[in-house]
Amino acid sequence: MANTTVAGALAIHGKNPQFLVETVIRNRIYESNYWKEHCFALTAESLIDKAIEVTYIGGVYGNQRPTSFMCLVLKLLQIQPEKEILVEYLRAEEFKYLRALAALYIRLTFRAVDVYELLEPLLKDYSKIRLRGMGGYSLTFMDEYVYSLLTEERVCDIILPRLPKRQVLEENGDLGPRKSRLLDAIEGKSDAGSELGRSDSRSRSRSRNRSRTGTPSRNGRNLTRSRSSSDVGSRYVSRSRSRSGSRSPFRSRSRSISPDRIQLDEAAP
Repeated sequence: MANTTVAGALAIHGKNPQFLVETVIRNRIYESNYWKEHCFALTAESLIDKAIEVTYIGGVYGNQRPTSFMCLVLKLLQIQPEKEILVEYLRAEEFKYLRALAALYIRLTFRAVDVYELLEPLLKDYSKIRLRGMGGYSLTFMDEYVYSLLTEERVCDIILPRLPKRQVLEENGDLGPRKSRLLDAIEGKSDAGSELGRSDSRSRSRSRNRSRTGTPSRNGRNLTRSRSSSDVGSRYVSRSRSRSGSRSPFRSRSRSISPDRIQLDEAAP
């Protein structure tokens, strides 16, 4: 009874949901201690606590031993939770292995359109996750894991159902075009560059207009300065007598010697 699918479960791709896991791996999961001790009588709510304790993803390791991650995947296939619950699993950003578990289940059981709509946002998640396989542990990232779910045929030692390409779904009108963050960033930069170009052209045109209107005033200032300097130069006139004998309105302050005084000085001895 512990290994049977819940009553009222829907067939996935025309067969029992548990049959999506290969027979050899499924039998080893049934025989594992983790399945017998931790996966018995789990519900969609209590499974969250077990998924939080998971520290790596993977299928089988060592001597074909199933991982705890794979045991929980089979348990999800057995209890078949509702779509709203799985969406809440994906929204739990702080629990990355819970999100990875829900992503694999969605890839196995959901329609192609729902798979793309629900899993593509996870391509923006760059958190590190550990992968355990036959060769030991390795490091990967959430976006790489989700990308492998969308593009590869086998992930975590499970053969994935056939998934039509996104381009085919777009041509049929079942799926809208994909929104790329890189294209949005490029378009944002181009818009900002065009706005900067417009502001520069406006500032240049304003500076040109100012320079054209400002030239007469500058010339006028130069003219006034030249006039003032000429006026100042004409005001200062030498007060000494000129040799030509012309009288100047200004008297020279330097002492001059008259001819009478010269005669007196000669007759003095």
